[in-house]
Amino acid sequence: MNPTTTQRRWLARASLASILAAVLTLGVFAGARTVGLLAVGLVGLALVAAGLWWSLTRQGTLRVLAVVLTLGAPVWVLVAYTRAHLTWVAVLAVALWLVAVATGRAALVRDEDEGAAPMPEHPAPRVRHPVLIMNPRSGGGKVRRFELRERARDLGAEVQLLEWREGSEGSDVAEMARKAAAEGADLLGVAGGDGTQAQVAEVAAALDLPFLVIPAGTRNHFALDLGLDRDDPSKALDALRDGVELRVDLGSANGLPFVNNVSFGAYAEVVASPAYRDDKTRTALRLLPDMLAGHQGPRLSARAGHVEFAEPQALLVSNNPYGTGDIAGLGRRARMDGGELGCVGVRVTSAAQAAGLLRGRRAAGLVRTNAAHVVVDADQDRIQVGVDGESLSLRVPVRCEVRPRALRVLVPRHRPGVRGARPMLDWRRIGRLAVGRRG
Repeated sequence: MNPTTTQRRWLARASLASILAAVLTLGVFAGARTVGLLAVGLVGLALVAAGLWWSLTRQGTLRVLAVVLTLGAPVWVLVAYTRAHLTWVAVLAVALWLVAVATGRAALVRDEDEGAAPMPEHPAPRVRHPVLIMNPRSGGGKVRRFELRERARDLGAEVQLLEWREGSEGSDVAEMARKAAAEGADLLGVAGGDGTQAQVAEVAAALDLPFLVIPAGTRNHFALDLGLDRDDPSKALDALRDGVELRVDLGSANGLPFVNNVSFGAYAEVVASPAYRDDKTRTALRLLPDMLAGHQGPRLSARAGHVEFAEPQALLVSNNPYGTGDIAGLGRRARMDGGELGCVGVRVTSAAQAAGLLRGRRAAGLVRTNAAHVVVDADQDRIQVGVDGESLSLRVPVRCEVRPRALRVLVPRHRPGVRGARPMLDWRRIGRLAVGRRG
């Protein structure tokens, strides 16, 4: 339950009081040394920010040195305070600052933020012939590990295994879904990654059939935002015996469906790497430095509603906007039925701008907006695009659209649910709340 307006005001006041207490603690107990110690702390923060940026934009020995700087700066600050015999003062000040951050975030939470109200549930349709397509390779073999085929058959579902062939997985799974529907399936489902989910979701939406998501992929962002249990994909099958229906939006990029997002620029080039599918994190860390520090790809431009994006290094268009608590726009979506696309553009050219991304909406290197249509253009005829994590080459302009509540998703009645997105700290809003103005 989110706090009431009165509670939010008191939380804002507590946040500001904690900051004041932290400053007074340093002033009273450190005396004349306060300014010097504050300077040490600020320099330490600057070194950490620079180290983080260099660790992203450099490779090899320089990256190692950047990591050493990032870890060593806080140690240097602690040693400086210890030599001044003020360690306990520093610890107390940091604790008060953490209280200020926690109460500040709590003060900014409200029901209408990020569309926090849950998506409405509808009675589940009666299903007589469910057909589930399962990718045995997905998620390192989750279909076998969680006995998904056997459990689905025990619940009366017909199971078809997807046979993987180089370059044909998407078309095969969509054709399998269309054939199953033609033979009488009244529910289509997929155990696989988000890219596979999108292919069958498009068929289900076109035929107005309910769709079952079984999170057997690696990341399963779509399942996460539906409130499903990603740790045990077999629990998604409970929807066949006690489920409810959610009606969610479905995105498209040049006619290709997506349930999560379409990425352009730096991130799309990472997705295009042959190593990405096997080790997403390590591949991103290896390739992002060159992408961000010296992006050599096509020069992008985009228009989302009335907002223009000029030469972003990375651009993300999502099926409904992500929460603002993530500086890259890759947080969680509290709702997926808002009928609009989220659009996030990033252009970072210095350590100062990288650190500035922590400011969220007001960061100099970050532009965010929502729109029903997004058009992305480039100085090349075709560009590499990541569609739900699958690398594709698309002709420009790439036109992204959203189809409101086009997809009927069957989910278990009892499921973990979606946590509300954490609000980004905004001290001006906190100040307005503290004095009784609207936050």
